[in-house]
Amino acid sequence: LVFDELFLFALGLEAAKANSGGKPAVACAQKDPERFTALLPYRLTGAQERAIRQIFADMGKNTAMNRIVVGDVGCGKTVCAAAAIFLAASSGMQAALMVPTEILARQHFADLSSLLGELGISCGLLTGTVRSAEKRKIYAGLADGSLQVVIGTQALLSAGVSFAHLGLVVADEQHRFGVNQRKKLSDKGCGVHTLVMSATPIPRTLAIILYADMDISIIKELPKG
Repeated sequence: LVFDELFLFALGLEAAKANSGGKPAVACAQKDPERFTALLPYRLTGAQERAIRQIFADMGKNTAMNRIVVGDVGCGKTVCAAAAIFLAASSGMQAALMVPTEILARQHFADLSSLLGELGISCGLLTGTVRSAEKRKIYAGLADGSLQVVIGTQALLSAGVSFAHLGLVVADEQHRFGVNQRKKLSDKGCGVHTLVMSATPIPRTLAIILYADMDISIIKELPKG
């Protein structure tokens, strides 16, 4: 009886998801992931490649992506996010990566600005400790579209942050953010693609219920070494 109840509940969630049709969004120009992965100093695992293909397929549609990437710490979720950011930026959109701590924001900025910089994609860092002059510069770059990618903490939610054409929001350690926080950032654009990442172990059956409105990519492999 309990199985029947859960089965019907799961069917109801799937039906609601299918009937919602998804929010309209601007489809990204389809790019070959090879242009991005060729810059990496290591080979991706099969699970990473599969997740990136799923992300590219989602962002190539005219409905907004809503995907979660789940995997253990060290499995390489961040490079999947970087691929999504590359696709958004190379399609003329802006991307925002929100993380829960300043240390993590600076770590991601160091890694991504170096990698994406090789592709001519500009990146900025926005946290609570950024000096006022630099903050005004970042605000202006996001507002006029000259700054393509911003990486930061909850400082991204402040009223001073506006985007010329926000197309992608990425949230790392998504369990550290509330639904309303992610929505507040997404609402700074129109029809924004959303990608969230989590290393919190969640049984797949529970994940289907908790994230019924999300598509799930699971990274089960760890990189060599």
